[in-house]
Amino acid sequence: MDPWADPDITEMLRAWGEGDQDAPDRFMPLVYEQLRRLARRHLRGEVAGHTLDTSSLVHEAYLRLEAQTRTRWNNRAHFFAMASRTMRRVLTDHARRHAALRRGGGGASVIPRALDGLDLPAGERSALLIALDEALTRLAVVDPMMARVVECRFFGGLTEEEAAEALGVSRRTVSREWATARGWLWQELHGDAA
Repeated sequence: MDPWADPDITEMLRAWGEGDQDAPDRFMPLVYEQLRRLARRHLRGEVAGHTLDTSSLVHEAYLRLEAQTRTRWNNRAHFFAMASRTMRRVLTDHARRHAALRRGGGGASVIPRALDGLDLPAGERSALLIALDEALTRLAVVDPMMARVVECRFFGGLTEEEAAEALGVSRRTVSREWATARGWLWQELHGDAA
């Protein structure tokens, strides 16, 4: 079943947001495959041998989402945008734990390999994922919409059209924000070296 086509999902999301404790259990089977596709996008291009697999990332993100008892889900797109953001947090937390264990070590960790030309050496993956997360947090202060576009496009792997739907803006707005955000993040990550 395609979760985007099921009208019951929006109702289940509303019930979940209103405190129906059984709603997540009814909801999860309907969106599980879509969440797995989203997790695969997050993990695409990661270093081989990564300790989080697709199922682990889905389950950890879902547990975090389920714990958010005060979230009012607007619609399916809102849920999947938040799921993408949560998966990013799971991967960033995992990288931080890994970096702490290795004291900045150079083992396999998690970070997308490129941000339109931003290649990351294997030995610096944990530190760079953390730097990217911190830069994105700063971007959210400067321009929250731009940060949400990055989360949808880069971390969520959504197309411009999908990101536009999730954010409730036009495709043209997503395209403009995405182009500007890439430049801003590049400058933040490379500073004077850029």
